[in-house]
Amino acid sequence: MTTRPLYPFITFLYFCLAFLSCNDNKANKDTIADSPLEMQQKATELIRSKLTAVLNADGKTEDSLVIIEQAKLAKLLYEKKAFAPIWCSKEEWLPEGDSLFKFIEESQLFGLFPNDYHHLSIKKIREKFETDSLARNDRKDAALWANADIMLTDAFVQIVKDVKLGRIPNDSITLRKDTLITDEYYLKQYDLLLQSGLTKLIQTLEPSQRGYHSIKAGIRSFLASADYREFTRVPYPEKDQQKFNRLLQKRLYEGGFISFDSVNADSAQLAGAVKLFQQKKGITVDGRAGEGTVRMLNTSDREKFIRIAISMDKYKKLPEKMPSRYIWVNASANYLEVVDNDEVKLLSKVICGKPKTRTPVLTSLISSLITYPQWVPPPSIVSKEILPAVKKNPGYLARKGFSLVDKDGNEVDPYSVDWSKYTKGIPYRVVQGSGDANALGIMKFVFDNKYSVYLHDTNQRYLFANAMRSLSHGCVRVQEWEKLAFYILGNDSLNANAGYTKIDSVKTWLKNKQKRSIPIRNKVTVFIRYITCEGHDGKIVFHDDVYGEDKMLREKFFADK
Repeated sequence: MTTRPLYPFITFLYFCLAFLSCNDNKANKDTIADSPLEMQQKATELIRSKLTAVLNADGKTEDSLVIIEQAKLAKLLYEKKAFAPIWCSKEEWLPEGDSLFKFIEESQLFGLFPNDYHHLSIKKIREKFETDSLARNDRKDAALWANADIMLTDAFVQIVKDVKLGRIPNDSITLRKDTLITDEYYLKQYDLLLQSGLTKLIQTLEPSQRGYHSIKAGIRSFLASADYREFTRVPYPEKDQQKFNRLLQKRLYEGGFISFDSVNADSAQLAGAVKLFQQKKGITVDGRAGEGTVRMLNTSDREKFIRIAISMDKYKKLPEKMPSRYIWVNASANYLEVVDNDEVKLLSKVICGKPKTRTPVLTSLISSLITYPQWVPPPSIVSKEILPAVKKNPGYLARKGFSLVDKDGNEVDPYSVDWSKYTKGIPYRVVQGSGDANALGIMKFVFDNKYSVYLHDTNQRYLFANAMRSLSHGCVRVQEWEKLAFYILGNDSLNANAGYTKIDSVKTWLKNKQKRSIPIRNKVTVFIRYITCEGHDGKIVFHDDVYGEDKMLREKFFADK
């Protein structure tokens, strides 16, 4: 049998389901079975003919109402059973059929959407069987059993794919090596279903990462209190201040943060209501309806569930087996963890990139540490920030502690340069010398990446007190940089030449304010990811989608949800 990768290939094939017609007509007498044995025979022939028809004719009949996404794979599964029904037998559901339908009904608990798996159509057929009468003969209609069986098979294949790989596409840093699944893989999953049951099969397909299971553990609680009402959207930015205040008040009223909507609130009343909202969401409480606050006001529970689904899918892009020791940075939540044998050894606040200078998603290895580093601003910062400032006043460089260096390494007097000639780049390096005022602080963690970003200390440590910490140019500023450095060094080898451990040496260099580069032999993997919701103590905590990444994914891949 030839093998073929499933994703991104999706086949859209249709078949006619007469039972979904508005007219509840009696079943075609040719599909009515007089005995359970005849039901099995008729259902088998109908499954064979329906699948053959939709594959040959592309399934585009005039009254097609149900989309079969995986018709070719379904046909392969049925071929193993000579096209006999998989989920039912002789007018009865098999245990596998019942368990699969129950999973579909509860699939939101796995960050999935029931209607992706023909939930309503299958449910309608099952209800027909439960309320059958002699006049209707629904339960004896082989066409209904065949249709339901094909939909369940299609759902099974799609569930395997969605649970294992998710629905968002791979990106340049996806580390899974098994993202191209062969046809044989799906056939094997059906065999495992028969051997171990659906619950066990799903467990083998799910990712093992703690973050995934923490989110999953909070879904039931989220769904129990979810409010799927459509709230008033607050426009931002909005030039008409009166319109903005009117819609803001209406949204705050709908959420119970202000008690009236019949008359216009004054600025103090609006600010008070905004503060209540900000307190509830755990963001900076300043009473101002700025971009971040409005973005959270405009996020509905329906959109939040889609973010849950997207976040769980992002964990599916990680390697099936994570390193025994790694550093995890969530650029949405602005925190860092050191994980050792699945246990968090260190937790630190971090400051990540602003929306316009986002921290990139990446995977790399920390290869060295640098005490009292110099900072060489990347070209983007030079062109967008430093060049405009120095055009106004060349003294800006000295005030910020920057030196101007030419290609030969010679320092250049900024007052001797005709800055008006340059509009983007400059033929010089801008260097900020080592010291306590350096933007990188007194410790830098180096790892290879194409974005020129790294982890580092900062000379603006007061910013860690902010609730909203998306403030950097893209690098990750680490509050607990010293603990992180000593943890990395403590798991590295001894510095035999000096006779001291690397930690002792680094403490001395820091005390003496010396610049030193410390190579790391046991390189530590660093994962920088952007995940906007997390599970904590059985609850789901949502972070601001400050980069708009989840919004883009929602609009592109979950628009119909």
